[in-house]
Amino acid sequence: MKASRETLACPSCALRYSLDERFCASCRMPLVHVGGEPLKSARTEAHARARKINPVYAEGDLVRVAGGRNQPEAELIQGMLLEEGVPSILRRTAGFDVPDFLAAGPRDVLVPQAGAEAAREVLLEADMAPQQPPPGAGQGGAHAAKLVAAILGGGFITALLTWGLLQLTG
Repeated sequence: MKASRETLACPSCALRYSLDERFCASCRMPLVHVGGEPLKSARTEAHARARKINPVYAEGDLVRVAGGRNQPEAELIQGMLLEEGVPSILRRTAGFDVPDFLAAGPRDVLVPQAGAEAAREVLLEADMAPQQPPPGAGQGGAHAAKLVAAILGGGFITALLTWGLLQLTG
């Protein structure tokens, strides 16, 4: 091996590292061999996708930023995010697992926490951001309590009328 290939360098900031390092400490880019010829084109489709990812957006826990009604729609959203450098993964929405129809059912689009804000901006520009719930939509518990109270009140009145009729006839 040549002496020039025994060190690694950051392709972004050109800092040098030893062979046991994998990522640049300052900009978090993957390190490359010094003197290696740059690739003009990607080797595989996965490699092409990986080259588009901005490492700044690749940190943190996964958060849901959008959802698709089916696999193709979710992949469209995923492709839009990738064009902006935001990595994402797709996951079947909980409770909608349909093994007979693999592309059927809604999908969640998840991105790392660092890329969540950028992803939401991309989706807002494309008018594909999740819609905000209408005012009062978060009061499902209050509506359920009113419904239970109405049912119990109606049952009490029915029982009272039945008891009264039994007293008159008996």
